[in-house]
Amino acid sequence: MEQTNLQILPYTRERIEDVLDFERRLREEEDFWGWEIDGAYMEAVEKSFSDSRFSHSISLLAYADGKVMGRIDSTLICSRFDGSVKAYLDWICVLQSQRHRGIAQAMMAELRRRLKEAGADTLIGLIASNPESQRFYRALEKAEIRDEGIWIDL
Repeated sequence: MEQTNLQILPYTRERIEDVLDFERRLREEEDFWGWEIDGAYMEAVEKSFSDSRFSHSISLLAYADGKVMGRIDSTLICSRFDGSVKAYLDWICVLQSQRHRGIAQAMMAELRRRLKEAGADTLIGLIASNPESQRFYRALEKAEIRDEGIWIDL
């Protein structure tokens, strides 16, 4: 079932409260995220909008009926190795109650459009291990799974 009144909008400072509401609803539906919506989280998010290190971040929100139903977050990766501009898909999430309505696909399509506009030619992401995420990523058009991912703490 596809979402008909869906809007994909940039995540801006003015929309932080909408995202906090989304994060709370997300935890009501599925409580396994492993991080809390606390003062430190809210402060870090607020600061990110005035921190130049985030100038290559592209974050989008999927709105329906005035509420955030999903979000997607990425950043450009510019490398002098070959002069390329790629992007990293950091996170994509839709409220469990809103899944299988085309929201994730709509966010991904808009992210791809914006990344192409920014000069990127490849979007790289780590695939979550849960079966629902696996199905989503394996069904993406013009995508293939290759290499392995590694997380290195600094």
